[in-house]
Amino acid sequence: MSRKPFFPVSLNVQDRSCVVIGAADDPEAIGKSAALEESGARVRRICDVAGLRDEDVSDAFFVISTPQDEALSARLRELADRHRFLLCCIDQPRYGFVAMAAIAKAGPVRIAISTAGLAPRVGKVLKNALQRAMDGRFTRFIENLAQQRERVRAEHPAPESSPSRRAAMIEAARGFRADVRFEYPAWFEQHDAER
Repeated sequence: MSRKPFFPVSLNVQDRSCVVIGAADDPEAIGKSAALEESGARVRRICDVAGLRDEDVSDAFFVISTPQDEALSARLRELADRHRFLLCCIDQPRYGFVAMAAIAKAGPVRIAISTAGLAPRVGKVLKNALQRAMDGRFTRFIENLAQQRERVRAEHPAPESSPSRRAAMIEAARGFRADVRFEYPAWFEQHDAER
């Protein structure tokens, strides 16, 4: 399947109206609601998909729908076009404008992985691997690096772009390394070997 990659972006949803559609016990909907709330959004949950009214989403900034329901997704797309809200239909990227990134997080660090909705399972595997690597020690390193940055700013009050400030920050992070390695399923190894 050929598809243009999505443009990666982070949304500022602070004090914005966001709607999450999905059953009350749907882990995906629960997780998306929590992530939006963590980012400061005003979240409205709609659990009864059959009772969804146009006005439930017409004033939204961002709508996430988790049910794998083609008719619902098509209706939401029509409403999104009319009312100009951002839309994400989980695992149905052709209906929305947004594909959810898999996010690994530690302290203030967020790493988003997007497969443009084509391989969400691969995105999840990458996220989980990064999440394991970004442990408590990594978080402490980032916190210490932030403290060093503040000390460097105090010692070098020149503009951010000054060579002495840049050199000091580069030196502070010197020695940090990350290694990445992939393993592929046997079917792909065979397919790739036959090319």
